Amino acid sequence: MPNNTEIRPFRIEIPESDLVDLRDRLVRTRWTDRAPDTGYGVDLDDVRRLVEYWRSGFDWRAQEARINQYPQFTTTIDGQNIHFLHVRSAEPSALPLILTHGWPGSIVEFLDLVGPLTDPVAFGGNPEDAFHLVIPSLPGFGFSGRATDTGWGSARTAAAWAELMSRLGYERYGAHGNDAGSMISPRLAAHAGERVVGVHVTQLFSFPSGDPSEFAGMSEQDLAQMEQLQWFMAAKFSFNQLQSQQPQTLAHALADTPAGLLGWNMQLMDDEAMGGRRLDDDFVLTNTAIYWLTNTAGSAIRFYHEDAKADDTPAEPSTFPLGLAGFAGDFSGVRRFADRDHKNITQWHIHDAPGGHYAAHLEPELMASDIRGFFRTLR
Repeated sequence: MPNNTEIRPFRIEIPESDLVDLRDRLVRTRWTDRAPDTGYGVDLDDVRRLVEYWRSGFDWRAQEARINQYPQFTTTIDGQNIHFLHVRSAEPSALPLILTHGWPGSIVEFLDLVGPLTDPVAFGGNPEDAFHLVIPSLPGFGFSGRATDTGWGSARTAAAWAELMSRLGYERYGAHGNDAGSMISPRLAAHAGERVVGVHVTQLFSFPSGDPSEFAGMSEQDLAQMEQLQWFMAAKFSFNQLQSQQPQTLAHALADTPAGLLGWNMQLMDDEAMGGRRLDDDFVLTNTAIYWLTNTAGSAIRFYHEDAKADDTPAEPSTFPLGLAGFAGDFSGVRRFADRDHKNITQWHIHDAPGGHYAAHLEPELMASDIRGFFRTLR
């Protein structure tokens, strides 16, 4: 991979032979037995239903064409290929904004935001709220390709994003993130300093220190978030444990069976993970297919291992403007602990809308409005 500053046009063109191979593997899926009760993990019937649709009804070419309608590029940063969408607004005063996804998502998380953020007038907004959008695939994920070496966690990715925005000519910009993007975006602001005018996220991962007095007099909203966090840690956190400790052990299976990859990724995409709201099948399968067709499932989960072994937690509270948009069905953050770690939280919205972990897809109008509102005073 050339290690230079060249920005190369890119277009997704999955070989037909890869799609034929995928369908053949799906047909030959060897199924596990049914769990004796609920609470054992992703349901067999859910995976079987989606595998059948993936095999016989899902249209990858339509999803490929949908992504390809947006300008895409690749460039090499710190030895790693980086793929990104770059969609510029027609509005002359548009603010550059970098959007960062997480696992098991992809750039597809943000496709429904492209129109409302780049062309707000067409969606009932004001021209002064427009953004130029940069939407990268995380290093080691999707069309960025497999990670070439170690260390690609939050901090190194944030440094790469700063270089990417500089390489695109953006010296002043905002950042938005979901999941891993909610960790990377604050790191980007800490790394790039005043170039980042503000950070907008869907989760703030600030947790108790272990002092029981921290819970005294906690607000109802914070208590509800703690309950959501406790449920998640008890029912869903096993993926973090394995991906943090032994990602390569799991990678062999994820690279070999698309049904197994779907089942593993669905633990953060099924109805239970979404607080009862079902993600549409095309969204689940498009995200999963990107991991499969690029063979980056094993590389992507190493992100957790890199962050777990890194000793780079910020020593001081952040001071850059920070905004939160949380949604029902997802852990968003505990304000008491967030205020401890961030001294300039200027917006804290917990929406009743059931956007779950993928609110940019399920509630794009509300998410776009929240992002516009946060950055309105920072432009």
